[in-house]
Amino acid sequence: MEFDEWDPVYEAIRADFGYGRAGDERARDVLASLTDEFDRTRLSSVRDATVAIAGAGPSLETDAELERARTADVVVAASTAADVLAARGIEVDCMVTDLDKNPETVRRLTRDGVPVAVHAHGDNVPAVRDIVPDCADEFVLPTTQVEPRGPVRNFGGFTDGDRAAFLADHFGAGALVFVGWDFDDESVDSAKARKLEWAERLLYWLETRRNDRFDVLDGRRDGIETEALPVSLE
Repeated sequence: MEFDEWDPVYEAIRADFGYGRAGDERARDVLASLTDEFDRTRLSSVRDATVAIAGAGPSLETDAELERARTADVVVAASTAADVLAARGIEVDCMVTDLDKNPETVRRLTRDGVPVAVHAHGDNVPAVRDIVPDCADEFVLPTTQVEPRGPVRNFGGFTDGDRAAFLADHFGAGALVFVGWDFDDESVDSAKARKLEWAERLLYWLETRRNDRFDVLDGRRDGIETEALPVSLE
């Protein structure tokens, strides 16, 4: 994903939620000041692998979803999905987070040699300043949703879950399988529901880029609003 491809979609997201670019850029720069260049070979296992993208939805705790995660070659977990899987004896190979939950998991994973993609945006600078210095730096992969700078990268994606999918795609995943994804979770508030709508759109964009069909979108594609996505999807 080149930034020029991502930027128009980011602008649409920003307009929808009223986010400020300047705040995201400031957060990126704070994260850049606290991190070094990530060694890409630490995620070499992703290439050509079947990668489970673990969301933190209620369905993740079902036996069927846990088994799908367990049998994948690689597991990339969004936020608290890493904790759910660990409690079931399933190790993750990478965690993706904007630090809004489970900071001790972030610290622990990096210290245990597990890469964590830490995302900075306008609302989480205090968490970035508090948590990142306590991590093992070589296992922190810093990310942003604005233009990359220094060690901070932008692979595309908006929520922890879809960012995990875009990251796996960037590192050459052979196949993506989605576990613990609940787009229609009625327990979430309206803001989270809107974010899930964007996650759905972005996964549709990603499967199109990959010439793929993600089973998590089966039965949903006709209802996905694609106006804000690249013209090639129209």
